Amino acid sequence: MTRREEREQAFILTFEKMFTDESLAQIVEKAMQVRDVEIGPYALKAADGVIEQRDALDGVVEKYLKRWSKKRISKVSLCVLRLAIYELLNEKDIPQAAVINEAVDLTKKYSTQEDAAFVNGVLGSFVKDEKHDDAGD
Repeated sequence: MTRREEREQAFILTFEKMFTDESLAQIVEKAMQVRDVEIGPYALKAADGVIEQRDALDGVVEKYLKRWSKKRISKVSLCVLRLAIYELLNEKDIPQAAVINEAVDLTKKYSTQEDAAFVNGVLGSFVKDEKHDDAGD
């Protein structure tokens, strides 16, 4: 299973979690039983990380929402942004461009071109600020 496929699985798991009080383990179990899919180890790690760090990730997302509120953005965009920012902060071995490109692709697949452009802009601003912060250290 490719990292791209596992990233999509992580997105699907965290998206499902937005609509249920079930644990990640319960969501995974149902996915394996009902949809007969295998969930890869990176997908589990990333989904668990996003769920555990959700409030902190939302704080980062909100920082980059220019003239928007978190309530106004689509659930797909929010979920993709959480996953991408989680990866940018925690998975330093993954190139930033790959994270952003795949986040945009996920948004295009599950939402609209406009949402994909929005996600790209938010992540671009985040990465630019992170590079600036790193240079100041």
